[in-house]
Amino acid sequence: MNYICTSCGKETPTSTFHNTCECGGLFSLPQDHLPLWQESLIDKSVWSQFRYHAFMNLDGDVWRRVSMGEGRTPIASYNGSVFLKMDFMMPTLSFKDRGAAALVSHMKAIGVKKCVQDSSGNAGVAVAAYCARSGIACEIYVPEGTSPNKIAMIEGFGAKAVVVPGTRDHCAEVCRSKVKEEGAYYANHVYNPYFYEGTKAYIYETFEQLKRIPRHIFIELGNGTLYIGAVLALEHLMRSGVIDEFPQLIAVQSENCAPFYETEEQGSSSLVEVTPKPTLAEGIAIGKPARAGEVLDMIRRHNVKVITAPEDRILPCREEMAKRGFYVEHTTAAALAAYYRYCKKFGPTEDALLSLCGAGLKSEH
Repeated sequence: MNYICTSCGKETPTSTFHNTCECGGLFSLPQDHLPLWQESLIDKSVWSQFRYHAFMNLDGDVWRRVSMGEGRTPIASYNGSVFLKMDFMMPTLSFKDRGAAALVSHMKAIGVKKCVQDSSGNAGVAVAAYCARSGIACEIYVPEGTSPNKIAMIEGFGAKAVVVPGTRDHCAEVCRSKVKEEGAYYANHVYNPYFYEGTKAYIYETFEQLKRIPRHIFIELGNGTLYIGAVLALEHLMRSGVIDEFPQLIAVQSENCAPFYETEEQGSSSLVEVTPKPTLAEGIAIGKPARAGEVLDMIRRHNVKVITAPEDRILPCREEMAKRGFYVEHTTAAALAAYYRYCKKFGPTEDALLSLCGAGLKSEH
């Protein structure tokens, strides 16, 4: 199989250890060759997200030795209008296990022995865990201010955690410099498109569980790891003719770091530059997302709305959810805060799905 460059269109074998095309463009994986959705193609002998392996770009069955049973997370009713997909019910307590399982499976298939990655925490924890399971040495770069609990988990899995002063974007720059200088494999959840093969399962599971797709889907948007996977899966279901219309996607950004929101507000053709401010929603505090062009294209192709979470409502929403039995991290609470703002702006919004992307214990400082 070959990667396809999102900039120049050149194909590169997926066995490469390079993280970008020769032109500097990011890689994507082809989707049109995958079979159309049929329930008969779901491997119901597998109790993990890999029951959908027929619809995912994978390297044989290496995933069977890497998977830790991630996925198959329940959907719970929050109130009469909102459903919650409990994606913190994962091996490392966040949805990032979906992508990490697929990415590390690919890494093991092509013989990676050591990797580096940058993360605001959850992706680093997930990659560290799956690398530990797969015998791959791992070094994770995290920005200062990352939850000590997440750093402890990274180190607990045997990976090296490097705390980088400054913003999340600066942390990524420091990590990529190391990749360039030392030639290390960059197991990045934004650069490597195998990660999105895992997050596609978020939508496949929802469709199998509910036998339909909710009319409104709220997705936290920083770099776009869940967002891109969800859009790819929804496009696949549309091509397959099993859903009649694309749902209304609502991308959730932090009020203090909202490049896509500002871009849409200003009607700019390219991503507007923002200066990130401190936010409790650390998981989506991305000022310079690497796949900004792809995300913007998907926003405009599917009429996605972008909404911000009021910073002063994140903690109250977290407390509200806890009192109803859902103890979540701050970035997840931001999604509920954004939902309430969306309702205030556009009116009552029924049949809405929110992702509980991370467990509350991980974000205690």
